[in-house]
Amino acid sequence: MAPRGASKRKAVSEFPQHANPNNEVKPTDYSSHGVTDNDIFLLPGSDFQIMSGLTVLALAVRLFRIYQPSSVVFDEVHFGGFASKYIQGRFFMDVHPPLAKLLITLAGWLAGFNGDFDFKDIGKDYLEPGVPYVAMRMLPALMGVMLIPIMFLTLKAAGCRTSTSAFGAAMLIFENGLLTQSRFILLDSPLMVCTAFTALAFTCFTNQHEQGPSKAFDPSWWFWLTATGFGLGATASVKWVGLFTIAWVGSLTVVQLWVLLGDTRTVSPRMWFKHFLARVFCLICIPIAFYMALFGIHFICLVNPGEGDGFMSSEFQATLNTKAMTDVPVDVIMGSRITLRHHNTQGGYLHSHSHMYPTGSKQQQITLYPHKDDNNIWLLENQTQPLGVDGEPINGTLAWDNRIEHIKDGSIIRLYHGITDRRLHSHDVRPPITEADWQNEVSAYGYAGFEGDANDLFKVEIDKSMSDGDEAKKRVRTIQTKFRLIHIMSGCALFSHKVKLPDWGFEQQEVTCAKQGTRPNSIWYVESNEHPKLGQYAEKVNYRNPGFLGKFWELQQVMWRTNAGLVDSHAWDSRPPSWPILRRGINFWGRNNRQIYLIGNPIIWWSSTVAILTYLTFKAISVLRWQRGFKDYEDVNFKRFDYEIGTNVLGWALHYFPFFLMSRQLFLHHYFPALYFAILALCQIYDFVLNRIRSLGLRERPTIGLGLMGIFLALSVASFTLYAPLAYGNAWTRGACNSVKLFNTWDWDCNTFHEHLSDYSDMIGYNTSVAASAHSPVVPPMDLDANSKAKEAVTPQGSQQQPDNVIREEKVEYRDQNGKLLDEAQVKEMEGKVSFSTKYETRTQVLDSEGRVVFRGDGVAPPHPDAEPGTSGLPDYEGRDSPPSFPPQADVEKEKSVEQSDSGKPKPASEAKEATKQAI
Repeated sequence: MAPRGASKRKAVSEFPQHANPNNEVKPTDYSSHGVTDNDIFLLPGSDFQIMSGLTVLALAVRLFRIYQPSSVVFDEVHFGGFASKYIQGRFFMDVHPPLAKLLITLAGWLAGFNGDFDFKDIGKDYLEPGVPYVAMRMLPALMGVMLIPIMFLTLKAAGCRTSTSAFGAAMLIFENGLLTQSRFILLDSPLMVCTAFTALAFTCFTNQHEQGPSKAFDPSWWFWLTATGFGLGATASVKWVGLFTIAWVGSLTVVQLWVLLGDTRTVSPRMWFKHFLARVFCLICIPIAFYMALFGIHFICLVNPGEGDGFMSSEFQATLNTKAMTDVPVDVIMGSRITLRHHNTQGGYLHSHSHMYPTGSKQQQITLYPHKDDNNIWLLENQTQPLGVDGEPINGTLAWDNRIEHIKDGSIIRLYHGITDRRLHSHDVRPPITEADWQNEVSAYGYAGFEGDANDLFKVEIDKSMSDGDEAKKRVRTIQTKFRLIHIMSGCALFSHKVKLPDWGFEQQEVTCAKQGTRPNSIWYVESNEHPKLGQYAEKVNYRNPGFLGKFWELQQVMWRTNAGLVDSHAWDSRPPSWPILRRGINFWGRNNRQIYLIGNPIIWWSSTVAILTYLTFKAISVLRWQRGFKDYEDVNFKRFDYEIGTNVLGWALHYFPFFLMSRQLFLHHYFPALYFAILALCQIYDFVLNRIRSLGLRERPTIGLGLMGIFLALSVASFTLYAPLAYGNAWTRGACNSVKLFNTWDWDCNTFHEHLSDYSDMIGYNTSVAASAHSPVVPPMDLDANSKAKEAVTPQGSQQQPDNVIREEKVEYRDQNGKLLDEAQVKEMEGKVSFSTKYETRTQVLDSEGRVVFRGDGVAPPHPDAEPGTSGLPDYEGRDSPPSFPPQADVEKEKSVEQSDSGKPKPASEAKEATKQAI
C-alpha cells in the first residue's frame, strides 16, 4: 500500500483549466485570482441596446391590460386603503415599514386621488367613484419592469457574457408569479426591485474590492459601497424581509474583512480599520438613517387619529390631533370625575352603556372602549358617605364636592357611572365570553338614589414599581400612578385582555374580575381628572412627549409583536418546504367566469431549484475531495465557480430558510426574493458550463449554447402563455384549464371558466356584483348605507341578466333586541305592544350544477397577515344617547336572582374559550 503522503502527491485536479494565460500567477495581495474589471458603466453600446429591448418587452408584458380587473383585488383592500389613510392623515398600524406604501400613495395623489375611496371590499368597483387605480398599479408594475435591466446588469457585473445576461433577464420577463404580483397595488414588487438593486450594487462593489488595493477607496469603490447601503435601507423599509438581505451582505462583508486581515503585506492595521469604518458607515449607518427617515415622513403624514392608534400607548396617542390632552390636576381625590385607562392592552377606557349582558346576570355591560366618550367618566366615592357639621352623613353623589380626601394605597372606593346611575360591580357569575372559573363577571348595578352594596367595593393597590415618582407610590396621582382594583368580596382584580365581545357588545373589549389573571392585564391608571376643589391653580400633569425616537421605537415594538402574533391559518397560506417545488399558489380574485391566481412558471421555477441542488451537490463533492487531498481549489475556474455561485446560493438560503423558524402565516410570494437569487445561480452555472470550462468544448461552439438557451426560453414562453390567463384574468376555457393543471394542489377552480371562449361577453371591466368562483377570495356583493337600505357595492353592467347559478330570494325575519329569531306566534303576540324597526340585508349564494351552495357573500374582506390588524371597539351611539333598556327595579331583581342561583359554581377550566386562553 502506498504511503498517505504519496497518495496526496498523486492527487491531481480534474477540473478544466481557465484560458487565462496568467492562470498560474497568484496575486500577492488581497485581490482575487482570476477577477477582471466588470464595470457596468463601461459596457459596449450593444449591451445597452439589448438591455433596452428587453426592457421594452417587459413593459409590454407587465402593462398589458393592467386596467383589468377594474375592481379591488386581494390585498389591494389593505395597501390601497393605506394610501387613503395617508392622504387623509389618519393614523394606522401596519406590520410593514412605510416606503412602498408611501410610494403607492404618491402615485395615487399625483393622479388626483383624494383618499375618499376606502378599498374596503374585494370586488369593490373602481370606475364609478373615479379611483385612479391604474396609476396606483403602475408603480409596482414599473418596478417589476425595472427588475429586468437590474438582472441584466447584475449578471454582467458578475462576469457573465451578454447572452447569459439576456437569458436571465428574459426569464424574469416570462415568470408568471412575478408578473402577477407586480400588476396590483401590493408591496412585493417594490421589495423585489430593492432587493435586486442591493444585489447589483454589492456585486459591483465586490468586483471593485476583489481587484485589490489599486481600486480601494476609488470613487467607483465608494459609489457602489454607498449604493449598497441605500439599497439595504430601502429593502428593509419596504418589508422586514429586507433583514435577510442585510444578513447576506453582512455575511459576505465579514468574509471580505477576514481576507483583508490576512493580507499583512499591503493592509496595515490602520488601513484595515479604514476598510472596517467605511463599511460600518455605508452598510450600517446609512441603512439605519434611511429607515428612520422613512418613519419620520410616516409620522409627518399621519397626524390625525385613526383605526390604528388603539395599538399605541397613551403617550403616543397624545401626539395626534384631537387626541392631545390639556393639562389636568395631578391629585385624585374622592369625588373626582375620572377616566380610567387600561395599561397593558391599549384597549382603551373603562366604559359602560345602557345595554345589558344577554347571559349571566343580564346586568349592564362593562367594556373597554378605545375612544374618548362621556360613557367613560366615573365618579370616585368612598365606601361611606362623608359627615356634615351636624355629624350626619351627607347623601348623594356630590357629597365630596366640598372637601379634599386623597385616595391612598389601600383606600376602599366605589366607582359611580353618572350617565346611567349605576356603580361598578362584580359577583360570582361567569363572564359571558370568558367562562373560566377564575374569572367573574363585571357589570354596572344600581339606580339613581340606590346606596349600593358590598359588591361595589374595590380596594386600591398601588404598583410601586410601575408608578412614576415618590408621591405617586403613596397616593393616586393622574397618569403617574399605576394601580390594581381588588374586589373586596371576592379578592379578584379588575382585568381586561384582548378578547372582543360579540355584536351585542359592539365588539368592544371584555372586562372581567380575575383571581389568577396576569398582573400587567390588571393594571390601570387615571387619565383625566376633574373636581370642583381642583381649580386652575392646582398642580397639573400631562403625558410626556415621547419625541421622534420614542415614537419610532414604540412603533417597532408594536409591529414586531403584531407580526409575531399572526399565527392563525389562512385559506391560501403555504409552508416553506412547498415553495421550491411550486406546490401551491394564491387565489387573488374570481369573478365573471375569470380568475386571477398567483402561480409561478414551472419551467423557470423548477430549473432554478435544480440549479440550487446542483451547486449543493458540487459543494459536497468538492469538500470530500478537498479532505482527501485533491487540489481542486488551486484551479482558478474551480474557485470562481465555488465563490460566485456560492454567493448567490447563500443569498437564496438566507432568504428562504429563516421562514422555517416562523410560525406565522406564510404565502408563496414570500419565496420571491429567494427565487431571484436562485435564477442568478442558474444563469451563472449556465455561463460557466458553456463559456468558461474549455474541456467541455462548448466555448468554441457558441451555437450549441445559444441553441440550448433558445430551447429553454421557448419552453418558458410556452409555459408562460399556457398560464397567462391566470395572471391577467383573461377569458379561458374549462378544457384548457384542466389540461395544464398538473397537480391537485394547484387549487384554482377550472369550473369557474366557460366551456367555450364564445361564451364570454365583452366585459373589460368585470365590475358586476356577483361572485362566480367557489374558491375565490370573499367578494362582497353588497354594502349597506347609513339608512340600512340595500346599495350595490359595485357598478352593474348594462345587462341585468344574472348567471343561472345565482339565486336571490327575499324573506322577512323578526328578531328581538338580543338577535334571537322569533317565530310567527311570538311576533303575533307582540303586535301592538312593541315597535319593530326594519333592516334590509342582501345575501348572494352561488350554486353548483347540483344545487349545492359553493359561495356565500359575506360582505367583508378576508384578513391577511401582511396587513393592518383591526382594533376593537365600535362606536356605541345607542349606549350614549338612549335611556337604560331596563328599569332599575328589573336590575334589583336580577341581582337577587344571581345571589340565589348556582351559576357561580366552578366549571372545568377546559371550557374556557380558546381565544381567551391565548390572550391571557
